[in-house]
Amino acid sequence: MPIFLLLTVAVTAQAANPKYDKALADSVGADAYGMKMYVLVILKTGQNKTANKTLSDSLFAGHFQNIWRLATAGKLAVSGPIKENDKGYRGIFILNCKTVEEATLLLATDPAISSKLLDAEMFQWYGSAALPLYLPFHDKVRRNDF
Repeated sequence: MPIFLLLTVAVTAQAANPKYDKALADSVGADAYGMKMYVLVILKTGQNKTANKTLSDSLFAGHFQNIWRLATAGKLAVSGPIKENDKGYRGIFILNCKTVEEATLLLATDPAISSKLLDAEMFQWYGSAALPLYLPFHDKVRRNDF
């Protein structure tokens, strides 16, 4: 009887999802759990504390342009600011790449990071492979461009 119970639990635990869409799963790089590896980036206030507002504004304008470029290229799944806090955290990215090394190359294109106005801490993160699919809907709910 215990063997029968074990087999029943094993079969039940691996029951197929009736909503599974193989073509969609393959298109987003999902594993059997519908998940994949990303890189989570926590942006912090950087070491460069320039008082030159014109320069700072220009670098942050480039930062926002880079966000849109990475999102359009499918390399940025999520981004957004963090409310002011005592840790110096400024925002997050979830980059659609598997390694910190690849994320480092993507972040090198951001002028606010390369100029050290922002510093980045990076971690591999395992999340839903469907995460980037929300981006087309974001364009339908935002009223203004940056």
